[in-house]
Amino acid sequence: MIDVRRGADRYEGGDPAAGITTRHAFSFGPFYDPDNLRFGPVLACNEEGLAPGAGFEEHPHSHTEIVTWVVEGELTHKGSTGETTLVGPGDLQHLGAGSGARHVERNDGAAPLCFVQTWLAPLAAGGEPSYRLVRGLADGTPYEVPAAGAALHVRRPAAGERIALPGAERLYVHVVRGDLRLDGQELGPGDSARITGEEGLEVLAGSPGELLIWVLP
Repeated sequence: MIDVRRGADRYEGGDPAAGITTRHAFSFGPFYDPDNLRFGPVLACNEEGLAPGAGFEEHPHSHTEIVTWVVEGELTHKGSTGETTLVGPGDLQHLGAGSGARHVERNDGAAPLCFVQTWLAPLAAGGEPSYRLVRGLADGTPYEVPAAGAALHVRRPAAGERIALPGAERLYVHVVRGDLRLDGQELGPGDSARITGEEGLEVLAGSPGELLIWVLP
């Protein structure tokens, strides 16, 4: 089964007056949809836009694995595990909230910031919070999130290139950029596909693209 969800149908959130725009792929906060709560361990996939000087002041998380992929701009992150980092395009940030963590996410740069943030439910609640930053994640190199039994593959196909999707019972695919075709369906930026029980799927890139491919339990 391939369930395509369009970027134009995402829930609009954030605080535009404060320079924060958010588009939610799943039920989130005041945007409650009992038929769209999660896909496997994926609880949220948010497209976040922060204007220069805007951001999320210190706030808590618990029992959630939070993976952030910066598309453009630079994210300033300060966390209760002691880290202060700058996260740029192609960098991957992973906060394991454990039994409780707090952090600040801001755009302290002069250019707009855009990032995609995925929240996953851990296999077991609790534990110590953790933080990891991967600079320049290589194309096709899986990033393992063992606490959620998941792995992220980032693929950047050239125009005309075909890429095979990983073999798995469940996949969540998010299009960051490019015009792509999956099993005869056209996908563009912000679109996603929830895939269950399919094998041998390929994506054909009509233009240079970037895909986040989650392999899920």
